[in-house]
Amino acid sequence: MPAQTDTPAESPAAEVPAEDISYHAVEKDGVVTAIWEMNGRKHVRTIDPRSRQGQDILRLYTTEHHDDAVPAEASEAASS
Repeated sequence: MPAQTDTPAESPAAEVPAEDISYHAVEKDGVVTAIWEMNGRKHVRTIDPRSRQGQDILRLYTTEHHDDAVPAEASEAASS
């Protein structure tokens, strides 16, 4: 009987190059109801935003979005 090995090549995530993966929040009435993991234009899977991974993705997006917005607001205030 062959020994089972858990190599990255066997995991589904290893089949998709990381640079093609993106995440899209699906909102209804201002509330995120799902997160779509996309490979280019292909839907790979749906992630529950209440799950640990969903919370991590939302937290990362919120942090990046907030960090990008702060310098723009600061420069607008400085020019006024």
